[in-house]
Amino acid sequence: MIRSIRVVQRAAFGALAVGILAAAAPAAVPSALAAQQAAVKPGDDWLKGLTSSHKQFFDAPQPAGGVPLVHILNYYDTYNKAYDVKDADIDAVLTFYGLTTFYGLNDAMWDKYKLGEFLEADVPGKPGTRATANPWRAAPVVLGMNLPQASIETLQKRGTTFILCNNALTIFAGMVAQKRGLDPTAVYADMNRNILPGVHLVPGMVVAIEQAHRAGLSYQRQ
Repeated sequence: MIRSIRVVQRAAFGALAVGILAAAAPAAVPSALAAQQAAVKPGDDWLKGLTSSHKQFFDAPQPAGGVPLVHILNYYDTYNKAYDVKDADIDAVLTFYGLTTFYGLNDAMWDKYKLGEFLEADVPGKPGTRATANPWRAAPVVLGMNLPQASIETLQKRGTTFILCNNALTIFAGMVAQKRGLDPTAVYADMNRNILPGVHLVPGMVVAIEQAHRAGLSYQRQ
């Protein structure tokens, strides 16, 4: 499954022109889905709070076993301990798109659409048991270590901004719908309504990366 998703990911973000991806591209989005997108409109509000002296954009299209979360944890902790910089003076941004798209959704979506099975993502600390809840939300296990301090919820409290690509959500919702025999319009709308609290839906990550650069964020590919 992961190998097939990676193949589709490359095609999707290159041309948005194969199979289900072409059907899910913005030009072909059903009118009902377009209406839902208008009601939950992606935006650029995430940029407004990025005013700290130290700010970095962590670009993470691959989950990499949760390592991107640890990089952000280390970013805050190193500035705290080695440079005596407070969290209030640090901004980190983490992306959800590609194979991390669904890490921006709540536990209900992971359970309802069997996203652990779809992504071949396991329950933290239980290899071979597919996750039915978002493994990054509250208690990630990274490199065999329980690291609640690196969870989405904990990092949000420290000031981390999380952004989810609407193009990716549209595409991958369509892929899940096809696999489960469901209506892609309904699946996208459902997922759109169940984005994790505090996660910003952005129009497209390809633009968000450019915006972050213009806002003065350094860039780190995960």
